[in-house]
Amino acid sequence: MEEIITLDYGSGGKKTARLIETLLVPAFSNPALDSLSDGAILEGDARLAFSTDSFVVDPVFFPGGDIGKLAVCGTVNDLAVCGAEPKYLSLALILEEGLPLTELERVIASVKQAAEKAHVQIVTGDTKVVEKGRGDRLYINTAGIGFVRYPGLSSRSIRAGDAVLVSGTVGDHGTAVMLARSGMMEGELCSDCAALNGLCAALLSSGAAVRVLRDPTRGGVATTLNEFVEGTALGIVLEEDRIPVRPQVRAACELLGLDPLYCANEGKLLAVVGASDADRALAAMRETGEGRDAALIGIVSGDCPGRVVMQTAFGGRRILQKLSGAQLPRIC
Repeated sequence: MEEIITLDYGSGGKKTARLIETLLVPAFSNPALDSLSDGAILEGDARLAFSTDSFVVDPVFFPGGDIGKLAVCGTVNDLAVCGAEPKYLSLALILEEGLPLTELERVIASVKQAAEKAHVQIVTGDTKVVEKGRGDRLYINTAGIGFVRYPGLSSRSIRAGDAVLVSGTVGDHGTAVMLARSGMMEGELCSDCAALNGLCAALLSSGAAVRVLRDPTRGGVATTLNEFVEGTALGIVLEEDRIPVRPQVRAACELLGLDPLYCANEGKLLAVVGASDADRALAAMRETGEGRDAALIGIVSGDCPGRVVMQTAFGGRRILQKLSGAQLPRIC
């Protein structure tokens, strides 16, 4: 039987990785693409970072944000974790026939507000309209360009003993969107959607030895950490009781059989830093609004090569693999 594309291929987990690694990278292989970072580093007269992302969230409006804010913050964050200062964005809209103009006006106002707050400009764009029933109201694509201020960030720089940090509570976005979609626990939880360029700049300018940064969106914290160490001689050991999770997120995930570590985040930062610089890095992160709940959640270890292992609150260990399947479709 011929294989077809399913929602699993958009989960950010194993099938997404397989699609990228077996089809896309071989077709277009080049040094900028092959690093598989959140953005490409382009060599030239000035070092530029370039990133693009598409947004298909359902519902379009959710507690803490909407598709417009999400589109700006998502691309700004992909540039920021590359060590770049985001500067310019494109905005492409795919509108479904029948979309109320008032909803589009709300989204555009949100884009404007988010761009101004992140200190980026919308400098080009495109608009297309598709027939009713073929667009699910509204899709957005953004691409961004930034100037690399802190080159050399890469998971290849990780060393045994390094500290693993997260900037705050995990799983907020994916859970908030899921609850908004279902109507469950409405108003109890907001998405963490936020631009992280200020947080990244504060951390990178602190003097801490930062190895790599990443915003754990699709696939969550567990999947992103797996991407850091898969195929290497290093692993990551997490301490369950150190990982910040909101009680509302934990309750919703327990009810639905989900794991917060696999839920998407749109305003959180993962950082791996030198062990001796962990306190300095945490202090720098906590001085910003986006990093006030930053925590040290684990270490890089040579004892579990290529794996992410959780030290549970009960004293046992469990392996955290990449997300398998579409846990929460249409969340970003």
